[in-house]
Amino acid sequence: MADADPETLRVSIDTKTTVYIGEYSRGGRSRGAEAVKALDHDMCAKEKLIPGGILEPVTGKSFLFFGNNYKTSDFIVDGLILWWEERKEELCDLKQLVINVDNGPECSGRRTQFLFRLTEFADITRLRIHVVYYPPYHSKYNNIERYWAGLEKSWNGYLLDTVDSVLKRAGNFFWKGVRAVTHLIDAPYAKGIKLRGVEKENLEQRLQRSSDLRWWDIIISPKTVN
Repeated sequence: MADADPETLRVSIDTKTTVYIGEYSRGGRSRGAEAVKALDHDMCAKEKLIPGGILEPVTGKSFLFFGNNYKTSDFIVDGLILWWEERKEELCDLKQLVINVDNGPECSGRRTQFLFRLTEFADITRLRIHVVYYPPYHSKYNNIERYWAGLEKSWNGYLLDTVDSVLKRAGNFFWKGVRAVTHLIDAPYAKGIKLRGVEKENLEQRLQRSSDLRWWDIIISPKTVN
């Protein structure tokens, strides 16, 4: 089991529904002496944030990254890189990273850009990456789904009317007694990036796919340094 191996860390990764910035009611309960006044419907949201998260299920440590553009493969892996920069000193003895993820369109076992970016991540970090997918309609078993539910319950009683207020409320959320770390990714992302032809063939050479679960169980080893 990954959780019993001192040189392996298992993380749960996922994105969440877009958060629209504004004085909108989100169906939560306020915690002050007076009820929070909010708009009862979304008039015309002009600003939004895309939440992404990385949860370490055993310890409860979490890293939340927010983008203001599109939910893409590059957004997810950029968040993973930021998480590693935050954690690499403490995880200096790590050899393998097991990633639990659902089969969303941005990160599925068929999404070439996602897998390509993971090969880059493996080469940079020198980690063996083991991607383990949940079957369709079973993403609720991914640990971070329960985390998202708790975060949403926590911040829905507040006005998320600015980017700073979203980051503050997310950063004040605790899971298993551990406070979340948050980061804003202020970068544009293009949709629909794919590898084709030779690039795709070269990528497949880097992927060790399970013979029984080809699209659900993938290992990526870092390039050997001569």
